[in-house]
Amino acid sequence: MLERHAESAYIAGSNEPGRSLIIAADSVATRRQLDWLTMTDTTSIGPTLKAWHKHGASTFGRWFFARMVCRRAPYFGTIRPRFLELRPTFCKVAMRRRRAVENHLGAIHAVALGNLCELAAGMVTEVTTPPATRWIPRGMTIEYLRKAESDVSATARLDKSEWTTTGNVAVPVSVSDKNGNEVVRAVITMHISPAKG
Repeated sequence: MLERHAESAYIAGSNEPGRSLIIAADSVATRRQLDWLTMTDTTSIGPTLKAWHKHGASTFGRWFFARMVCRRAPYFGTIRPRFLELRPTFCKVAMRRRRAVENHLGAIHAVALGNLCELAAGMVTEVTTPPATRWIPRGMTIEYLRKAESDVSATARLDKSEWTTTGNVAVPVSVSDKNGNEVVRAVITMHISPAKG
């Protein structure tokens, strides 16, 4: 749409009444402007984010996307994650409270909550870092603030846009219950390095 309007400009008030004069735009100037516009988003879209854009608009698509993620990393399948939102710098993923993930108190088990935190942090790292990099979890600090006695959702943020150096990056994650109470707070340390060619 933008390109179509940039190719020609209509200027009213030509020499002949009731007619418009069409002036062709400079194609180099148009290309330069479009390049500048695309450069505003420095995050390249990798295969995971492309898959989310393809499937994330429907309930079935989100279910299918979660299945693809769990097929790639099977242990995450134990919590049956449901992705709610995924974009560069942000991931929100939920899990239901069900018997298979409960502890002896009837609340969601600490390990299942840690699994959810790691998944949220991993996915936000995956869609935020450039495709030419790779990442791996290096550590986790986690606080259990209260019992998780309902379905929960984890929100992970990675507010970083410069990836010129490699090293460790801290990804904060907050897990809330259905009433909005924070039940878990975690920081996942991810090591970012260049992808092997």
